[in-house]
Amino acid sequence: MNFTDSGMGIFISDKAKEKVDVLLNEEGKGQDYFVRVSVVSGGCSGLSYKMDFDNTTKPTDQVFSDKGVKIVTDMKSMLYLFNTTLDYSDGLNGKGFHFVNPNASRTCACGESFSV
Repeated sequence: MNFTDSGMGIFISDKAKEKVDVLLNEEGKGQDYFVRVSVVSGGCSGLSYKMDFDNTTKPTDQVFSDKGVKIVTDMKSMLYLFNTTLDYSDGLNGKGFHFVNPNASRTCACGESFSV
């Protein structure tokens, strides 16, 4: 299944978009860079999110664009991430990126790992 044609995807909140733009600028990354998100084994709930800037896509990558931000993931991670929103919080209860994942049946207190 090609998720990029299905209406399902990975989305980004306005706050996360603003922070991504700031970080790309601070790190001197050009327009060819995008946000790569993936799911890896680990964390207290079994699966963890990983996020990096990248500028090289692979043949099986799933590529999305939301609010002008290019978001890329591998096919295996996409099975866990479809319809997930990347968000950013700078409040008193924690600062940083987090994922609003409707596929997660359980998340840990730190918000960085989950299970399905």
